[in-house]
Amino acid sequence: MAMTLRLNGDDDRRLTELAERLGRSKQDLAQEAVHMYVTRQAEAFGSLIDSIMDEHAELMRRLA
Repeated sequence: MAMTLRLNGDDDRRLTELAERLGRSKQDLAQEAVHMYVTRQAEAFGSLIDSIMDEHAELMRRLA
């Protein structure tokens, strides 16, 4: 799905510089950053749910 990403001047400059240093496109770096962020958030949420389930295992067993 296509979208437009607007960055502030500093972030755009830094992304441009990084892309040039790495020989990659800004779009490629932005896609990778989004992928890493959503993956990390999903993993953190899963870990939180696991922790809650472990902490309240007896209550969950009784409610089931």
